[in-house]
Formats: sequence, structure tokens, C-alpha cells
Amino acid sequence: MEATAPPPAVEPTPPPPPPPVVIPAGTTLRVRLVQPVGSKISDPGQSFDATFSSPVVVNGNTVVPVGTRAVGTVTEAHASGRFKGGATLNLRLNSFRLNGATFAINTATYAQTSTGKGKRTAAMVGGGTGGGALIGGIAGGGKGALIGGLIGAGAGTVGAATTNRDITLPSETIIHFRLNSSVRLGNTQ
Repeated sequence: MEATAPPPAVEPTPPPPPPPVVIPAGTTLRVRLVQPVGSKISDPGQSFDATFSSPVVVNGNTVVPVGTRAVGTVTEAHASGRFKGGATLNLRLNSFRLNGATFAINTATYAQTSTGKGKRTAAMVGGGTGGGALIGGIAGGGKGALIGGLIGAGAGTVGAATTNRDITLPSETIIHFRLNSSVRLGNTQ
């Protein structure tokens, strides 16, 4: 009697992998700074660390949980000028790390500026000169007006120089970045 071979076992077809998760362009990413950054304390090109302060949700599912680590770059940092020119601080988020993988991202620039002084400085110095001359004139006549004007100008100059407005974002500051392009995560489960 001839032995018949059993029919070959048919392997069930595995289900297709789930479609990749895509975070769409325009999504807002909210992150919390780990260390301070600022117009006077940071340099262009310097990196900074952050963590997600709120989850990223796509189609009702959390795809990036709170606490996920992110890295960004200071793209511009200028301290405010001594007598004119405001401070600027521009930041971008570059990547985040999720389930052992690093995902590069492209975000819009977060920009903050403070106004320069220009006319305000001239008004402070000029106002100090005029005020000092008025007080000096009342107290000591013409010579007093000259001395008072010089003292007032000095006080106005010091006042203008000490009111600079640099930008500092302390650690724990929450910043919002908008994605310029979508991010494909693949299957994150």
C-alpha cells in the first residue's frame, strides 16, 4: 500500500499591517522648555530640549504622549541694543523621540521681539536735560541751568540705558509650534 503524503499545510495569510499614523501639517505641538533660552543668554544654532506638555491626537488616538522628548534650535538671538534696536529670539522645533525612534519635523518659527528705543531714548535724554536745566535755573540762575542740564542729560542717558528689554523664556515655559509639513510615524503601537 502506498503511503500518501499529507497535503501541505496552508498558512493563513497574515493581516495587512495597519496604515501609518500621519500627523498632519498645521498641527500645533505644545512643548515645555527644559532649560531657559533668551535673546541675551542663547546663541544662534544652539539647541534646546523640551518635552511635550500636551498629547498629539490623530483621529481620536494619542500618537505622541505628554512627556515625549523634543529638541529644537535657536535660529536667531539678539540682545536689545544699548540705545536702540529691540531684542529678538526665534526658535524652531527639529525632532522628537518616540518608542526608540527619532522623527525629524519641520515647524514654523516661534518668534518673539521687543521694541527698540530710538525716539524713546532721545526723549528720555532730552527730557532729563530739560528737567535738570529747569531745576538748575530755578536754584542757581544761568550757571545752575547749565549744570542742571548736564546732570539731567546724564540721568536721562542712564535711565535709557537701563530700561533695555531682553527676552528670556525660563525653563518650564510652554511654547506652541505649528507643523509646516506632515510627520509619518508608521505603526507606533
